[in-house]
Amino acid sequence: MSGKEADDCRFMAAAIRYACRHLGLTATNPSVATLIVRSDGGSRRIVGRGVTAEGGRPHAEAVALAQAGERARGATAFVTLEPCAHHGRTPPCALALINAGVARVVGAAADPDPRVAGRGYKMLRDAGIEVVEGVLAEQAADLMAGYLIRSLKKRPEVILKLALSRDGKIGREGGGQVSITGSVSNAQVHLMRAQADAILVGIGTALSDDPALTCRLPGLGARSPTRIVLGGRCKLPATSVLAKTALEYPVFVTAGPAADPKPREKLTKLGVRFIATDSYGGRIALPELLEDLAGQGIMTLMIEGGGKTANAFLEEGLVDRIVLYEGAEKIGTDGIASPLSTDNIPAGFALVRDLRFQDDRCREWVRPDARQFFDAATEPV
Repeated sequence: MSGKEADDCRFMAAAIRYACRHLGLTATNPSVATLIVRSDGGSRRIVGRGVTAEGGRPHAEAVALAQAGERARGATAFVTLEPCAHHGRTPPCALALINAGVARVVGAAADPDPRVAGRGYKMLRDAGIEVVEGVLAEQAADLMAGYLIRSLKKRPEVILKLALSRDGKIGREGGGQVSITGSVSNAQVHLMRAQADAILVGIGTALSDDPALTCRLPGLGARSPTRIVLGGRCKLPATSVLAKTALEYPVFVTAGPAADPKPREKLTKLGVRFIATDSYGGRIALPELLEDLAGQGIMTLMIEGGGKTANAFLEEGLVDRIVLYEGAEKIGTDGIASPLSTDNIPAGFALVRDLRFQDDRCREWVRPDARQFFDAATEPV
């Protein structure tokens, strides 16, 4: 690898890290980052940086170019996703880079949106700008998996997170919430919540644990995800933590035709919203539910509660990513067996991370379909 290529990787890695700032905050748009880098006196330095704004607008390129000003002329732009090429009320980001006089664009992931899909890079090349594609593309695509999967499969990325004890249990029957992992692992889970658009538990978990499902890291409470309870009969108590905090942090409850209208009225007054669901074989039709969630802008859905719920998504082949936190202590014979362990990960899932947090271990697997999406996002057009 040449010195220039190594520098490109270094700045792109910085851009990918910067894109993490707004994960879960950019509505239907992905959290993209742009760095504007100038070469002055033989050294390269960042003169402008941007990340997709909260709510999805303005895009990262516009933010970074505004910060760089005239210093963008002749500079290199590092973009974690191919610049958009379609016109709306505002010009496309590819045109903004051209008008700013950028001399070179280094891109990471390709954009599968048919309105872009190679057009952004073509616009840049047609304007005489040097374009380098695919730099750290897999890392960038992994970060934007929710956007890529929603674009290609019309549903959110589904992340199944489980915490299991050393003897493979996820809780204790009738024991409410059970502490399984340590403080560092717990903080990591709350960070996952902050970066997800929505979090889902089954009604059984909602009733037995009475969880809040918010992000409780200092300063990140406002980044708590939309909370979803899976269960078609509106059994969520009006006295539950979820219901009592629905006006502060959104709560959705799935509701089938058999739902009792009386508790629904009480929950509605508290701010709980409802998602109508179809049923199939006596169970909620999960593919249709995911389509509806994607239609509401949800790109990343975290499944965090209930063995039955976890199994339902696994059996339907709807889980894209599995994250297992393994604690150091045993729960015992009265514990609830985990639907998954490191010994029975579904066939084809690839291990992508293996981390230690104090006495706990965290491992992460990605399903083959998701890897294919990443590959599609890394191939130069």
